[in-house]
Amino acid sequence: MSAPLPAAFLDRLAAEFPGDLVSREAADLAEYGRDWTKVHVPAPALVAFPRSTAEVSRLLALCNEHGVAVVPSGGRTGLAGGAVAANGEVVLSLERMRRMDPVDELGNTVRVQAGAVTEAVHEHVRPLGLTWPVDFASKGSSQVGGNIATNAGGVKVIRYGLTRNWVLGLQVVLASGEVLELGGALEKNNTGVDLRQLFVGSEGILGVITEATLKLTRLPGKLDVMLFAVPDLAGVLRLFREAQAGPFTVMAYEFFTDVCVARQRRHRSVRLPFETEASHYVLLEVERSEPDALETWQAALFEKELVLDGVVAAHAQQAQELWSLREGISESLAATGMPHKNDIALPVAELEPFTAEFQRLIDERYPAFEVAIFGHIGDGNLHVNVMKPDEMEKAAFLAAASALDEGMFELVQRHHGSISAEHGIGLLKKPYLHWSRSPAEIALLRALKATLDPKGILNPGKVIDPAPLVRTPGG
Repeated sequence: MSAPLPAAFLDRLAAEFPGDLVSREAADLAEYGRDWTKVHVPAPALVAFPRSTAEVSRLLALCNEHGVAVVPSGGRTGLAGGAVAANGEVVLSLERMRRMDPVDELGNTVRVQAGAVTEAVHEHVRPLGLTWPVDFASKGSSQVGGNIATNAGGVKVIRYGLTRNWVLGLQVVLASGEVLELGGALEKNNTGVDLRQLFVGSEGILGVITEATLKLTRLPGKLDVMLFAVPDLAGVLRLFREAQAGPFTVMAYEFFTDVCVARQRRHRSVRLPFETEASHYVLLEVERSEPDALETWQAALFEKELVLDGVVAAHAQQAQELWSLREGISESLAATGMPHKNDIALPVAELEPFTAEFQRLIDERYPAFEVAIFGHIGDGNLHVNVMKPDEMEKAAFLAAASALDEGMFELVQRHHGSISAEHGIGLLKKPYLHWSRSPAEIALLRALKATLDPKGILNPGKVIDPAPLVRTPGG
């Protein structure tokens, strides 16, 4: 059991803040104390809903004074346990902080509060022909602050890069309550270390992001969506090379296996837009240049025998249907069984040898496991989902999956990859961080944490553990 919150803390919370700042309702504690992992039982002490940076600052200063742990909370769409509050913490929800300022049309920027929902930002800037090109399936509930704190990826990374590329300035509150303004709306600022980047991807362990100045770009022009059947992963990569040289700009390059299609068919009414069955499928979205050039490129794919079959969406509805074959995978896996998920990244050149070695690992040690793989292969990101055999006990499966993780992460390290491509480290990936970060890097992370949050109140237990105590002789 976690210790109750100090009475002096609660007295000042009641006396110095609005009456509707906090909730102790059981439903709110359960909802805001967990993220999409749903692995740990949520058990926060209370949930706070500030409306401004000033309130966040005052609240963090009070928590810091009394040593009260705080878990920053956005849309809670992460899959690494980064927003879990299971030990009597105060959950700091930014969902009331949704202000979006007018767009600076000359500088192509917009200032928003951290609780602004990703899709709402898209709609806010769309009438001006602009977009914030951070986009993924959870855009209807994910929040800007969480996107930045996890350096979120998504389906358009191949075209636009990660979230950090589209953040010019941050407003951050430290554990002490001190407010930092970092970067503003400057494109160029060569005044030493870029402190803004310390907080991008830091998962709330160094400070709480409360506002951001976002960089915008023009909306893409005419988009074409295509689906191709290819014989194997090598075929996926051959087609990728061909797409890179195509007469268009590649916006998204996704792939999924036949196992993913089979699981979707078990879950809902799904059909491929062609008769050919294959082991691998590629979804390609491009910004069109000339229609005739696109048709010529597609015809050449069949002449070169790079694809087994393929189709181009004839209209927006069909494009949406093709995308649903990719975006519906995670839901179908969860609806038809128990998936053990991993989100890894490899250099694109290492994808084929890694996958071959990983398949041998499965065949030799875990032949009963069904593995569904999909991902943003243009940027080397694989989502590896191992499905629990129906007859296998949950505890036995989790133990075997944990052992499999060790073997897979060893392969990831050997092929110069990362154990987490998009969802961060949080709680779930923390035991495996050493496969991607050296002891020197982890020591530096701990030093940063100790400097910016000396009492360790911000998202404790996530990403890294505190540095071990070093006892002096006789101490």
